[in-house]
Amino acid sequence: MTSGVLSEESGCSVVLSISGMTCSGCVGSVTRLLTKVPGVSGAEVDFASRRAFVLGTASPQKLIEAVQAAGYDAELSPGETGD
Repeated sequence: MTSGVLSEESGCSVVLSISGMTCSGCVGSVTRLLTKVPGVSGAEVDFASRRAFVLGTASPQKLIEAVQAAGYDAELSPGETGD
């Protein structure tokens, strides 16, 4: 992760694998759209790992739907349960 603000150790509730991002502008777009999902208290997207770390009570399905609606692909990161 780039800034280390969110991490699994700090209570990250969902980790998504994101594909289709081509630049830092995409990272900003995905971060903004995730933070607008009801129940999200914070989000950080890492371009290098193509993962999004999301805090809050939003369901993984709602997060995935939001990312897909913006034209990117998303799925729960392997090994993540969304708890």
